[in-house]
Order: sequence, then structure tokens, then C-alpha cells
Amino acid sequence: MMQILEVLNSSKSVVFTGHSLGGALASLSALWLLSIAQNISPSINVLCITYGSPMLGNESFSQAILQERWAGNFCHVVAQHDIVPRLLFAPASPFVAHLRALFEFWQLTMSSLVFKQLASQLSYENNAELLDKVLACAEERSRSGCDGRGGRSFWPFGSYMFCTENGAICLDNTTAIVKLLYLMLAKGSAESCVYDHLMYEDYVGKVCWQFLRRKSSAELPYFPESSNEVGIALALQSSGIASQEPAYGTARNCLAMARKLGCKRNLNNAKMAVSLAKISPLRAQIEWYKAFCDSSDDQLGYYDWFKRRTASKERSKVNMNRIRLGQFWDELINMLEMNQLTHDFHKQPKYVNASHFYKLLVEPLEIAEYYRTEMHKKKGHYIEHGREKRFKIFDKWWRDRKVGNEESNPRSRFASLTQDSCFWARVEEARENIYHITGEMDSGRRSFFLDKIEKFDRYAREMIERKEVSVDVLAKNSSYNLFKEECKELKAKMQLLPPHCLEIF
Repeated sequence: MMQILEVLNSSKSVVFTGHSLGGALASLSALWLLSIAQNISPSINVLCITYGSPMLGNESFSQAILQERWAGNFCHVVAQHDIVPRLLFAPASPFVAHLRALFEFWQLTMSSLVFKQLASQLSYENNAELLDKVLACAEERSRSGCDGRGGRSFWPFGSYMFCTENGAICLDNTTAIVKLLYLMLAKGSAESCVYDHLMYEDYVGKVCWQFLRRKSSAELPYFPESSNEVGIALALQSSGIASQEPAYGTARNCLAMARKLGCKRNLNNAKMAVSLAKISPLRAQIEWYKAFCDSSDDQLGYYDWFKRRTASKERSKVNMNRIRLGQFWDELINMLEMNQLTHDFHKQPKYVNASHFYKLLVEPLEIAEYYRTEMHKKKGHYIEHGREKRFKIFDKWWRDRKVGNEESNPRSRFASLTQDSCFWARVEEARENIYHITGEMDSGRRSFFLDKIEKFDRYAREMIERKEVSVDVLAKNSSYNLFKEECKELKAKMQLLPPHCLEIF
């Protein structure tokens, strides 16, 4: 792992590959790197390609990877009859001894072709029995996949590229993947299911050659781009399933379903773009409200004006817009987690920037509403106990974006929106810490609260120096200025305490 961390310092991309059990290790390593990359190097690109790898987890595991938007980082190459990618559909306990012999044979054969003679030592009957059991379990799993049965069983994640002598098919719909894992293995034999595990170099070489040949050929047949039937027919041809075979109809329906879902994701992308445009007036009205508050004679600023608001038509409208914008983004996130949008949707600059602007503009209102209704007394402070999941997701999107050089330039004037959307929640916590100190007699607890106050005070001053706050932070009657005044009063009261308690001031 230390070697991987060293690579991160000199590379923008990391590719993991592995064959057989090594593919499972490659997937686990890629998942580990993806889980820590957001804290170490958010812009790093991670790709994992496996060859004949067994599956790793169940449907919940697969769904978790989808929700993290990592499925597009994995491509699992599967040979037509290779039994290993389907192996975990069946219980392993009856075949432990035979599986050990199989993996020893594969390992020795890959190290030297001389060891192919060991194949005679493998029991044909055991191979056939194993194949029959895996086929039966794979068939059952392919039938139960759509209705959610068998949640503890193994289930694919990422994209699968099925390779045959005729070409390759790439799918990312897990239900379709499970069906093809069964249908393509059903044509195999006790021998081919073993030897196909050793044929990945040949399969991938042929697929690459076919791709290059078609790309350079001047005699390509013309098919209209909208020809759905032609696309499915070509995919079936690549699968090696002939039209006269009983499985042809099932395979065709499977590919048609996968293609339809893929098209539906693109259609959903387009619908979300329209919906995003429709909510722009709601956002614009809140922007107008902020400008009005910041220029008000009350000198409260955006946050405190909304927090201390009284009933009025305009303020009710702003509150309703806040709720409607939250509903839009919650719906978008739900569609992402249900795999109803393309896997790279969250990386599109339009949505990264729009979600970030929404967070900076609206989260201060969420915080104001939280403390106005005194939810902090019931649930605890906002950042830890009240922050909506969408804002945490948008934080990650913003961290993972590609950063331009212009973002490192110093500001010449204050930001239009405070760059820490949780700034006001930190103010509220700091003010409550001051309140706790006034009645705290325990010196340890007092030092704890003083330390937290000092850290926030330093953090806020640094943000102001970098001009990363909006003018509402500096408003005369804002909560932040009240915090500063309360700090001065606390300092005066602390004069009677021992010197070490005053060091932070």
C-alpha cells in the first residue's frame, strides 16, 4: 500500500489489473484507494480491469458502490465459458478439494505451458459436477435477480465485458450481466469451463484486433445510429449465441432491456437539465433576497435577517423556495443512487457548479431555520446532527472536481457568498461555548470550551483576511459580530482566572 501512496505523488492516474483471484485483490485495492483518495488526492483517476475474477459481494455491496459513483471505475473481463466469474453463485463447500486442484492447475499452467499435461489429473466427473451445480445456481440467481430474492448471494458490480471468438459485449446493468453469465456458460463443457480461464490473452488480443480492423476498414456496412435492432443483433452475434438456439430469445430480451435502461439514463439526464433550468428563478429570488438583506438599514445581514424573520409574504416565499430547491436536489441524488442517471453525471461541470452555488446560497438559510426553531436543543448542533445528506454529497463533488489555476489567485474583494457554507453553524456553536463557560466551574471543561472558541476565532479571522466571506458576516448586528462582542466580555470576566486560562486570548 505504501507503494501505491508513493505513486499518487507522481501520477494522476492509477490502473489496477489482476487475473483470477488476483482480480479480486485488484478490485479490493482499487476500492481502498477510492475510499481514501478523496482525502489524499481528490483528482486522481482510478481504473480497475480484472480478468476472470470471482465476484466480491452481494447486492447491497453492489448498490453501495453505485451510490458512491464508483461503478464506472471497474471493468471485469469474462471469457465465454470461464467458470471462475460464476463460481460463487454455488456453495463452495462440496467442492473444496476439487477447487484446490483446479487453482493449482491454473497457477502451474500460467507459469509454464509444460504443466498443461496435468490436466489429465483433473477429474472430468468432478468438473462436470461442478459445472452442473454452478449452472443450476446461476440460472436460479438470474431468475430471482429481478424480484430481489437472494440478497445474501453474490452479485456483480461495475461493467462486464464478455469475450468470445466472435467479439465482445460490454454491459453495466447487473441484472443483464447475471443473465448473460448464465446463458453463455450454459453452452460450455466440463473442459471449456476450465480452459477458458487461461485464454484471456487470446480473447483480448482478438477483440483488440477486430476493433482496429473495423476502425480502419473502408467497407463498413452502413447502419443508422437509431437502429436498435441492429445493435442488439450485433451484440448477440458477439455473444456466440446463435439465432436457432433456445437461449437466443432470452439473450435478446436481456440485451434489449439493458439497452433500454441505458437509453433511459440518457433521457433522464436530459430531463434533469430541463428541471435545473426551471428552478433557476427560485434561486434568483433567493439571490435578490440576500442582496436586499445585506443592504438593509437593520444591518443584520442575510443569515440573521432570515433567522429573526417575522411573518411576511416575501419571507414566506423565500422559505418556500428554500424547500422546493431542497426537494429538487434530493430527487436528483435519489436518482443517482438508484442508478437512473449516467455514471459520470455527478462529474459534469454544470451540476458540480450548480450544486456548489446552491449549497453556498441556501445552506445558511437551512442553518438559520435550524437554530430559529431551536432544533439544536432537541437534536444537537447543526453540523453533526442536523446537516442534510445532500450538502455532504455536494462537498464531495466539489472536492473531486478538476481545479483550474485561477482558483488559487487571491481575492481582491469579499466573496458574493461565504465560501464555508457551514460558517454560521460554527458561529452558533462558538456562541454557545461562550455561554457554557460563564457557568462552568470545572477548569478542565472550561479549558475545553476556551480552546474551541479560540480555534473558531482564528479560523474566522483567516477567512476574513482571505476575503472568503460575504459582507453579511461583517454586518454590524450580525451573529458573528455578536460573537466578537461576547468574546470581549468573556475576556474581561476571565481576568480573575489563573494566567494559563487566558493564554488563548
